[in-house]
Amino acid sequence: MKRRAHLSVLLAACAVSSLGAASAQTPAPRAGSGAKDLEARFDAQIDPAQMDAWMKTMAAEPNQVGSAHDKANAELVLAQFKSWGWDAHIETFSVLYPTPISEALELVSGPGAGFKATLTERPIPGDESSSRTKDQLPAYVAFQGDGDVTAPLVYVNYGMPADYDALAKMGVSVKGKIAIARYGQGWRGLKPKLAQDHGAVGCIIYSDPRDDGYSTDDVYPKGASRPPQGFQRGSVADMTLYPGDPLTPGVGSTKTAKRLDRSQAQTILKIPTLPISYGDAQVLMASMDGPVAPEAWRGALPITYHVGGGGGQVRLAVTSDWSQKTIYDVIAMMKGRERPDEWVIRGNHHDGWVFGASDPLSGHVAMMGEAKALGALAKAGWRPKRTIVYASWDAEEPMLLGSTEWAETHAEELKKKGVIYINSDGNGRGFLGVGGSHEYQHLVNQVAADVTDPQTGVSVRDRLRARLGVNAAEPGASERAKALGKFAADPARDLPIEALGSGSDYSTFLQHLGLPALNIGYGGEGEEAGIYHSAYDTYEHHTRFVDPGQVYGGVLAKTGGRLVMRIADADLPVQRYGDLAETLGGYADELTKLADARRDEAQAQARLLAANAYNLAADPTQPHAPPAPLPASPNLDLAPLTTAIAHLKTAAAAFDSALAAKGASLTPAQRTRLDVLLRPLDQALLRDEGLPGRPWYKHMLYAPGRFTGYGAKTLPGVREAIEERRFAAADRYAVLTGQAVQDYAARLEQATALVNGG
Repeated sequence: MKRRAHLSVLLAACAVSSLGAASAQTPAPRAGSGAKDLEARFDAQIDPAQMDAWMKTMAAEPNQVGSAHDKANAELVLAQFKSWGWDAHIETFSVLYPTPISEALELVSGPGAGFKATLTERPIPGDESSSRTKDQLPAYVAFQGDGDVTAPLVYVNYGMPADYDALAKMGVSVKGKIAIARYGQGWRGLKPKLAQDHGAVGCIIYSDPRDDGYSTDDVYPKGASRPPQGFQRGSVADMTLYPGDPLTPGVGSTKTAKRLDRSQAQTILKIPTLPISYGDAQVLMASMDGPVAPEAWRGALPITYHVGGGGGQVRLAVTSDWSQKTIYDVIAMMKGRERPDEWVIRGNHHDGWVFGASDPLSGHVAMMGEAKALGALAKAGWRPKRTIVYASWDAEEPMLLGSTEWAETHAEELKKKGVIYINSDGNGRGFLGVGGSHEYQHLVNQVAADVTDPQTGVSVRDRLRARLGVNAAEPGASERAKALGKFAADPARDLPIEALGSGSDYSTFLQHLGLPALNIGYGGEGEEAGIYHSAYDTYEHHTRFVDPGQVYGGVLAKTGGRLVMRIADADLPVQRYGDLAETLGGYADELTKLADARRDEAQAQARLLAANAYNLAADPTQPHAPPAPLPASPNLDLAPLTTAIAHLKTAAAAFDSALAAKGASLTPAQRTRLDVLLRPLDQALLRDEGLPGRPWYKHMLYAPGRFTGYGAKTLPGVREAIEERRFAAADRYAVLTGQAVQDYAARLEQATALVNGG
């Protein structure tokens, strides 16, 4: 689901203030000679040609939820797992999943009256898959609100909060209008949600060629970019409240589950919404009047961009089938020989919006390659110490339905047995990108040092390190890029991993249940963005532009397989908790700077308002209005949080040092007790009441942002409260988050005492 940004920068996405993390800390043990031999035998089983064949089969027909091919793919995956020796089954859930019955978008008056948007994607010459139109979904976003409205258009740029602030200054309102927004700068679901919150009666989202089309590359089929008739499907369910089935928040969507009425579901929007192509958007936007849009709002369409608000009328109508659909999760298990009740879980979804070759099947076939190789090792006599679970999720695209409903159904068992969840999604040629729980940062670096980049012959870690150095040396490089370049220049330092927000199947495991999680993938050189969620995400496009020969599918399989095997077979904890502590220290420093910035902004604005500066500076011939006064910013008390992080730094350093010095001498019984202490450790970072206004999200360190969606907010209860000037909430969540970190540190101290002989 989550559109891959250039993954070459994902490892660099953490805050500059935390870049010094763990460079001098005690190293975790590397894989021994026995493990190296096992991994070499694993690598010998990885076959990109087989992955290519799986993709060609699985992407042969549209495979969205409810389609015959989606079910067939689940059955194919099940049969493969069983043939490889896994104990596998399909687990079904009954979920709310709307599908379109009818749609219309037309100009009913004004310039261009009579125009009707196409709302379908025509076949591309040379792409045989795109000609299979029978079961393709038309232009559609799931969980919008059905309706039939006629109103003028208002162009809202990217439809983010700052854009509505700018409209207010222009004296333009979307109340009673249809908002038209371009994709980008934020998750798609925020665009209709914010339009709805500002009084719009409908919303249209289009891909502007400035961001996604002929300005970025030749369009498909000459190049990889989105053609004029292409559009981006997706879900607009309000995942910032909770993912999964909108009718069963917090519980598995089994056939007998108690369900909300659809009118009670907070994540379903109230206004009709459609995605459209930039070819259709050009006609609509050329018909608009009103003020000329600000320069930063102008895309690459050959028109004058107007804000609109009056003039011609547009009709937007959507009717959906809101029935329950059956989804098919494939769950495969390889039982551990020593610790069968400790589960290392690996997952990737198998459903797409149409053919889904890049998203998600490029990652899925790599995961299948891992499972086949592990099965071959098991048939040759190897068994993991811990149980390994592989999951092929259904219904990720509508909003993480398959993984969420499975995890909610098995929540108590997962809290007891879950060691880690390792996720992947789309994959392509290029650089390693990893996000997740920072105590696994060092392990990720060890694995990355042992996987070879097929294009250069160096390790994938060294290639990424080189990329960060080059980025830092580019003219006009940002301060962040420069800081990362200095950091990457020291080969003794681990590269940082990013924090996780949402947009793929790790969310429920990490942010609701408190299991550590990692999200892994490659990209940045393959060109998949231009066909994201379109009918052109095909086998033909992927093998031509994204990952010819599935070469990086093989690299992903070697990366994922090593992570799984090293965690499953570890004698001692592979986590290094100092990395987490140092990262949190950087996040806390950011909060202090953010609070200071908010105070300075409020004071500066108050001076300008008092001097009537906004009115004096405005063009008197244009509509304008001064901004609403910002609330005064008090001095926040972040001490409960910063004190807790200091405690964690001390506790983490003590544990990491003790384990390095004495871990090898622990008895089997002591190692078992240590595992029992550490396995639920991350659950200490949950608070039952969750985040403000969204109690499903219980993790105090990582969450998707309320106004970023996929993008992560770290220390979210405090950070978002400061950003949104809810200062009482910031103080309160500094206490709650501090308590969570203190609990974590205290449990880590118990583990240290055990290692030291206690």
